[in-house]
Amino acid sequence: MFRWGILSTAKIGREFVIPQLLDAENGVVTAIASRDEARAKAVAERFGIPHAFSSYEALLASPEVDGVYIPLPTSQHVEWAVKAADAGKHVLVEKPLALNADDIRQVIEARDRNRVLVCEAFMVTYHPQWHKARELIAEGAIGRLRHVQGAFTYHNVDPGNMRNRPELGGGGLPDIGVYPTVATRFVTGCEPERLQAVVERDAKFGTDTYASVKADCGGFEMSFYVSTQMAARQVMVFHGDKGFIEVETPFNSRVYGDDRVILHSADHGTSTVYRYGDIRQYRRQAEAFARAAGGEDASVFTLEESVKNQKVIDAIYRAAAHDGWEQV
Repeated sequence: MFRWGILSTAKIGREFVIPQLLDAENGVVTAIASRDEARAKAVAERFGIPHAFSSYEALLASPEVDGVYIPLPTSQHVEWAVKAADAGKHVLVEKPLALNADDIRQVIEARDRNRVLVCEAFMVTYHPQWHKARELIAEGAIGRLRHVQGAFTYHNVDPGNMRNRPELGGGGLPDIGVYPTVATRFVTGCEPERLQAVVERDAKFGTDTYASVKADCGGFEMSFYVSTQMAARQVMVFHGDKGFIEVETPFNSRVYGDDRVILHSADHGTSTVYRYGDIRQYRRQAEAFARAAGGEDASVFTLEESVKNQKVIDAIYRAAAHDGWEQV
């Protein structure tokens, strides 16, 4: 059994990831750390975690931990991913791993010199709905892919929330802009080559709260918008000349009911629905990670893929500063 340690008592860990780590067939959670000892003990008691530490360093030094999950604020991801790797631990770090692609290089170097597994936690790439969408496009179910359209929005104006604090790595593109990008890249196997973008920032927070992107991916276009100050919406559509595919709950699995992939055919308007129940994508991510860390043949989201995805986000920020195309 892979022994997990959790660096911090962040909400995403408490509410989503830890429960599914505990449910994984090949892992256990043996430790949690917080700079607030009382919080670490409280979360440990809630989930039956045997070891609670009052510092991240103490957890990394523990022989009871094989690997760590890091849900710290974005601005701390690279620092602690490197420290964890240097401590000999395998590392699963929340997205976004970094705020620019160049910073990921030092994480790759730490991975390689310590011979550990380090991955960015793009849980969507472990959900079978995305594998189905990729399979359908590869087999020509919608003919020639012409356009990918996406949206990911929510409304959050809490000044204390890390998503609205630039010093913690807040902003809409780091938080949710990465999802339409990674989903398109995962499903099509293609990389955006150049793009145009509009990015708006909140005058009070200083974070980007809206972005609209148009990207040239070679044989098709991708367009999406994201916002942290709009009514909640998630959608991804892959449109070809012989049909189109809708992924109805693309990112937050089960939030809108069963996850569904709908294949719409241009012939007579027929549709085929692929329905997914309680998939538990965080559990699938943890199980694949544990298998790969143990030397088994398991597909995981690599740091090399992280670099490619972050390069797109970096280019969006650059493109927003001028009119016209920006090379990725």
